[in-house]
Amino acid sequence: MLKGIILHGGHGTRLRPLTHTGPKQLLPIANKSMSQFCLESMMEAGVKDFAIIIGGTGSNKVKEYYGNGEQFGVKITYVEQDYPRGIAHAILLCKDFVGNEKFLVFLGDNIIQKSISDYARKFEKSDAAASILLCEVDNPSRFGIAEVKDGQILRIMEKPKDPPSNLAVTGIYFLTSKIFDIIQRLKPSWRNELEITDALHMLLKENNKITYDMITDYWKDTGTPEDIIHANGAILEKMKPYFFGKKEETVTISGNVMVGEGTTIKAGTNITGPVIIGKDCKIGPHVTIGPNTSIGNSSELSGCNVENSIIMSGCKINGDFSIRDSIIAFNAEITRSATPNKVFLLGEGTKISL
Repeated sequence: MLKGIILHGGHGTRLRPLTHTGPKQLLPIANKSMSQFCLESMMEAGVKDFAIIIGGTGSNKVKEYYGNGEQFGVKITYVEQDYPRGIAHAILLCKDFVGNEKFLVFLGDNIIQKSISDYARKFEKSDAAASILLCEVDNPSRFGIAEVKDGQILRIMEKPKDPPSNLAVTGIYFLTSKIFDIIQRLKPSWRNELEITDALHMLLKENNKITYDMITDYWKDTGTPEDIIHANGAILEKMKPYFFGKKEETVTISGNVMVGEGTTIKAGTNITGPVIIGKDCKIGPHVTIGPNTSIGNSSELSGCNVENSIIMSGCKINGDFSIRDSIIAFNAEITRSATPNKVFLLGEGTKISL
């Protein structure tokens, strides 16, 4: 049975101020931390024993969120990476955890909708030293890239200026213990990091078999606010609607809408899915929500319009204004505005009056 590694480190600089108080992998998509999607995807593939790589801002928050894994029905070990030295370095830190078993690595900020169970079973039965998942992208210079011909991987490179293909190496790697010897012989890249793409390329050049599969369903590397908002909408579209709250008369709900227990939706509110609203929220009166919007637990909204946005738990928003294409972090407050439209990227606990 495969062991699992989730990378939960890094500074998330492109997502500041959201990541000033915690790791980006705990930011919610459809009211669930993005790394929990990774955990559940690996669990579905049969993984029960996990190592989570932590380091940087908010490591304790990761431990608080996942604990020892008991609440998820798995075992979790934490491995510290004192400084971002690259994905390959993080994997090397798990050498003792893995032993000689095959294992699965998932970058904690990657979202994939397709089940990886078939890929996992295929790898467990194969004699390959590694297997990777590739996805066609429009901007290949942002990613590690594989060059493929006649079903064979010719080379793998990290963020090339002149990409030989548009096949991105997703943040999902099926590996064997052979990778550890390779990483120990790697030289740091120009970023002073040990790159997993360099390790895979060396593995390939030393005549080890690396297989690949193509992802044709949704996959997103959520490195920017725009990526997170896009992934939020994509996940919401696939969720099944439910309603466990209470609503007053003159409330209009249409489309794919999920409402949690203890939530009250007051008069004059209009919700157009896909939308998820968490537990113990107070929504309304006269609020318009959706589409493509997540509202976290214990949030309060009145008088405002919210569209294509993520409002995290504990937020209070009160005023006659519109919020679009925004991410508002935990426990933020926005009050009183006559300005017609606003785009926000607010860090945890921010309070503003407009």
